Amino acid sequence: MASVLASLRELYSRSTSLKPSEYVIALIQGDGIGPEITSAALEILRRVSEVYGIKLNLRYVEAGDSALSKYGEALPKSSIELIKSSHACLKAPVGETSADVIVRLRIMFDLFANIRPVKSYPNTQALSKDIDLIVVRENTEDLYRGLEFMLNPNTALAIRVITYEASRRIAEVGFRLALGRKRKVTAVHKSNVLRTTCGLFAKACRDVAKEFPEITYEEQYVDACAANLVRKPHAFDVIVTTNMFGDILSDEAAQVAGSLGLAPSCNLGYNYAIFEPIHGAAFDIAGKGIANPVAMILSSALMLEWLGAKYGDVACIRAAHRIEEAVYNVLLDGREITPDLGGTARTLDMAKAIAAKMT
Repeated sequence: MASVLASLRELYSRSTSLKPSEYVIALIQGDGIGPEITSAALEILRRVSEVYGIKLNLRYVEAGDSALSKYGEALPKSSIELIKSSHACLKAPVGETSADVIVRLRIMFDLFANIRPVKSYPNTQALSKDIDLIVVRENTEDLYRGLEFMLNPNTALAIRVITYEASRRIAEVGFRLALGRKRKVTAVHKSNVLRTTCGLFAKACRDVAKEFPEITYEEQYVDACAANLVRKPHAFDVIVTTNMFGDILSDEAAQVAGSLGLAPSCNLGYNYAIFEPIHGAAFDIAGKGIANPVAMILSSALMLEWLGAKYGDVACIRAAHRIEEAVYNVLLDGREITPDLGGTARTLDMAKAIAAKMT
C-alpha cells in the first residue's frame, strides 16, 4: 500500500497550503464494530504521534444510526460543520444510514474518486500471493444518486446518472495512479447492454487513454472482470469503473486477497478527503472485541500519506509507510491476529502488536 497516492499529488495539491502546526481530524466512530476498530486505530495514531512527533487533534463527530436515534438525523448540521473545519476525516463504518452519511458526504464535498487498494498479505486466505491492484471507483453519480421513485404501486424506477465529465475525471485518476505502478489500466463497464450510460463512460476512458500512450489500456465487461478477479487477480493493476460496479468489484477483490477486514479506502476530492474501511458495521460481531482492525488502521495510513503529500510533511509519509510495514510483520508473525484470519487475538491486542512494531 506504500505510496498509493503519491502519483496523484498534482490532483490534491490544487489547494495545498502551508503545513499546519497540528492536523485536525474529524473522527466518526460509526456503528456496530465501528467504535472497536476506531479504538484500535487510535492505538496506532497515538504511536505515530510519539514516534514521529505528528500532532493530531482528533475531534469526535456523531454520525450514523446512533446519531439518527439521538438527533433524528444521521448527519446533524453540527457534525457537518466539524468535518468542514478539519483537515481530513477518518470514518468507521455506519449501519443502515450509510446512504445518509457517506453517500451524502461524497456528494457534498465532491469526493469523486473512491480509491481502494487491494493487496494480499501473509497468513490470510488470499487466493494468490501476488495480488496488488487498485479499484478506482467513480464516487458521485450512477444509481447511487438515489433517484428512485414509484411509477405505480407495482413498479419502481431508478435513474442511472452517468456524465462525461465525471467519467473523464475518474479515468484521469486511474491513469495517474497507473503511472506510479505497473502502468496498466482496465476500464470496466457493460456497454454491450447499457449502451448509452456505459457507452458514455467507455468513451471517456478511451479519450483519456489517448493522452497516456505509455499506459497499457484494456476494457472488460463487468461480469468478465468479476470472473477474472477470481481466476487471475494478478493480471490487474488499476481498475477504473462506475460507482455501483466499483462497490461490488472492490469487495470481491478484497475477499480474493484474503478478507474485507484488510481493505482500506480513500474518498478523494480536489480539496478534501475521507478515509474508511470498505467493510460494513458487522453487527453480528459487535461488542465481542474480535473485529479485524487492519482495514481501519490502513485507512489511517492512507490518511497520513495524503496529509504528507498535500502539506509536504515527510514525517506523515514515513509514518504511513511504517504502519503498513508493521501490519505486514504482525500478519507474517501470525501470533496476534483476529479470528477471521485464523487467530485468537482480540481487536485491541492486534492493534497493540502493530503499534509495538512501529519503532
